[in-house]
This record gives sequence, structure tokens and C-alpha cells, in this order.
Amino acid sequence: MLHIEDWGMIEFHAAWERQKTLQALIQSGERDSTLVFCQHPSVITIGKAGSRANVLADDESLQRSGIQVVDINRGGDATLHNVGQLVGYTLFRLTDYTPDLHWFLREIEECVIETIAAFGLKGGRVEGLTGIWLEDARKICAIGLHCSRWVTSHGFALNVCNNIAEFSHIIPCGIQDKAVTSLYEEAKKNTLFLPNFSDVQLICQQRFEAHFV
Repeated sequence: MLHIEDWGMIEFHAAWERQKTLQALIQSGERDSTLVFCQHPSVITIGKAGSRANVLADDESLQRSGIQVVDINRGGDATLHNVGQLVGYTLFRLTDYTPDLHWFLREIEECVIETIAAFGLKGGRVEGLTGIWLEDARKICAIGLHCSRWVTSHGFALNVCNNIAEFSHIIPCGIQDKAVTSLYEEAKKNTLFLPNFSDVQLICQQRFEAHFV
């Protein structure tokens, strides 16, 4: 059974500590696999494969903007979380499904692709890169995972109606020749119906529940 939690707006460090606690409970069998939805105030995180060289803004300008830089234990490089981005923490016991991290990553990607399709966008994968892309050129969703004893943590960050300009502080995922976009930006550009954040979250939840019955 998949359990769903909504943590609302939460500071990144507080969410990371809650993830660690929840992951331990799932590892011990005290909790079922859990999908957590939340949003974060602006923060830059750098994964295990990342480098501070991919943070372009200096410390002083980041401090003025109230943006912290946090090194974390997920895969991947630098990314940014901010208000209006749908963060999904995937704390799943893979032995209840398929104990294969690559399979799990593909399933997350498919859930996000199906979510944005409900809003008229055709998402896809780019060979050799993680996340969900539009026209192989614009990244709309970042994905980074950590796995311990077959229980995953961290997850995905889908840009819904967040401030894309803040991504100028970093080289997202260390990729210099790709842009970042959001559901809102794409809807404006293509004269589509502007997405409501709660609707996006609900559809995303439904897609995960359909994939992980």
C-alpha cells in the first residue's frame, strides 16, 4: 500500500530530517512506502556527483536573496527548489515492488510525463540525462534519488508556477546547454489553460497511485 503525505511549505533541512526518520521506519517495516508532497523556500542543493562550481552566484548575493546552499546525499548535481515547485519525496521500499533502482527511476519519470500530459505538454527523456524534458531542450522536472537497504529517499521536483529566474544562480544539474521551464511558462507560451498547483499535485498523486498499487 502506498501512503500519501502533504507537508505543505517546509524548510529544506526540516524536510530532510523528516525524510531520514520516515526512511528508517520504512526500513524497519513499521511504515508503508510513502510519497510526500511539499514545497520549499528558495534553496540550492548539490548532490553527490555535484560541484560548487555549478553555483554561479557568490555567497553575498545568495545571502541577500535568503538562499542557502546545501550538500546532500542524493544522486545528481546542483538544483534549486523554490515556492511553486512541486517536490515529491519518494520513500519507497523497492522490495515491495521491483528491487531495481533504474526501474524505479523510469517509473517516476513516467508518472511525471503522464502528469504534465494532463496539461497539454509532451514530456520525454534525453539519452544520458535524468529528469523530464520538453523537446529535448527544456527541463521541467529534476530527479535525484538515494537508496539505502532498498528504501529510497529524495525524489523529484516538478516546476509548476515557480520563479524560473532563480535558476540563473546555478548551472542546473551541471548542464550548460539546456534551459529550465515550468508548466506555467509553457502554458503561457502555448496559450494553454494555466495550471492550478493543487490540481497538478492531485493528478501527480493519482498517477503514482496507478503505477504503485
